[in-house]
Amino acid sequence: MENTPKNFGLIGVAGYIAVRHLKAIKDTGNILLASLDKFDCVGLLDSYFPHSDFFVEFERFDRHFDKLKRTGTMVDYVSICSPNYLHDSHIRFALRHHADAICEKPIVLNPWNVDALQEIEDETGRRIYTVLQLRLHPRIIELRNRIMNGPKDKVYNIDLTYITSRGNWYFISWKGDLQKSGGVATNIGIHFFDMLGWIFGKTTRNIVHVSEPSKAAGYLELENARVRWFLSVDYNDLPATVKEKGKRTYRSISVDGEEIEFSEGFGELHTQTYREILAGNGFGLNDARQSVSTAFTIRNSKPVGLIGEYHPILKAK
Repeated sequence: MENTPKNFGLIGVAGYIAVRHLKAIKDTGNILLASLDKFDCVGLLDSYFPHSDFFVEFERFDRHFDKLKRTGTMVDYVSICSPNYLHDSHIRFALRHHADAICEKPIVLNPWNVDALQEIEDETGRRIYTVLQLRLHPRIIELRNRIMNGPKDKVYNIDLTYITSRGNWYFISWKGDLQKSGGVATNIGIHFFDMLGWIFGKTTRNIVHVSEPSKAAGYLELENARVRWFLSVDYNDLPATVKEKGKRTYRSISVDGEEIEFSEGFGELHTQTYREILAGNGFGLNDARQSVSTAFTIRNSKPVGLIGEYHPILKAK
């Protein structure tokens, strides 16, 4: 029956983004059988799945999955909210236990990991899904439809700015470790790179102007767009008007000088993502491939400095 609840496991349940996955599992009428995190501050489970089993050791979590299988209880999906560098391993774990994987961004850090996972997906017959929620945002869908219905040969000029200030903890955690998070461009930027590619086509040129632990900036040429982008976790980069309002986050996308407002509407996008996946319409490896490659190139490029088409916010620095 279509309405039969699906069984879920969740890796990384103590993480910031996990609550959106817990809500999505519950809101879609499914069951969280077990979750894993090496940190045990997971009281939020009481609000969603108080009867779910919880583990702090991967080995015991793995053994529990094996026991479930041997008693006839199959896990249908494993949701992955672990640090970026562990995604590849945890996706493999899900498929090894005959479950589909639902993985937070970035699905992996390196392009060749996508290829390897494609082979495993083909071998096991299981699916690997990722969360690309900007593709489900009404304002972004509206923008894409407008571009798709516009002149086919038009090249748009875009400025992308995303500043989400973080405290000192950020640089001590795995997120501040380039090898574990992929750096700022990957950790906070990959959704935007995916969105731009989804709307404006394949990347044809990728130049990095600034690459620091707290910020990155560069220039992308896509099939139908020229993009100046700036990403930062530094509070000092926020516009004065934003600071005056007591806010710590600023996002802006302008297309040919027109501001595209999409600050609101994020609350239900994970739940909508799950609904699409459960209906067989989720985003998979091929959808994620371009943004992974774009972020990888940025991470491994030598900054050229403030020359050429750099982001206007850099002119004030």
